[in-house]
Amino acid sequence: MAKPVTPLHLDRLDTPIGTALLVTNADGALCALDWTDYEERLNTSLRRYLSAAPLVDTPAPKSIRQALTRYFGGDLAQLDTIPCHIPGTTFQSNVWTALRKIPAGTTLSYGALAAQLGSPAAMRAVGHANGSNPLSVVIPCHRLIGANGALTGYGGGIERKRWLLRHEGVDVA
Repeated sequence: MAKPVTPLHLDRLDTPIGTALLVTNADGALCALDWTDYEERLNTSLRRYLSAAPLVDTPAPKSIRQALTRYFGGDLAQLDTIPCHIPGTTFQSNVWTALRKIPAGTTLSYGALAAQLGSPAAMRAVGHANGSNPLSVVIPCHRLIGANGALTGYGGGIERKRWLLRHEGVDVA
């Protein structure tokens, strides 16, 4: 007999850059964070990485909501306190883990991150993994920029990326 699929919990959190969609699992870990204007992308990501788990409107754990609220209020270290469940390939997991180690207020190029991972020629693969990140903000993909310092694509839109970087103290145009 097949094991029943455990539902995922969907919550919404108003932030200075839009309403965030928070998806948590039964263990209280954050599985996805995206924006209401990208809800279809969130659903696609959930199907890809978390199979057919149904979404149920349920508040996220108070600790996650508080950590995100405090982050947006200026306590940048709060992102590090959020428990995450991040399914993906081994390479994606390595990129996402490395992204969480980039300190707030700093940026890194795709090439520099690829070199840190021991694959200096894998800039495009790093970019693809970065673009597949299911946990916007918490896995700080916004901290990756082009080699020339330009703000490159961001799944939540360049204006959100600019806001997040400025919020973290990065001087961006």
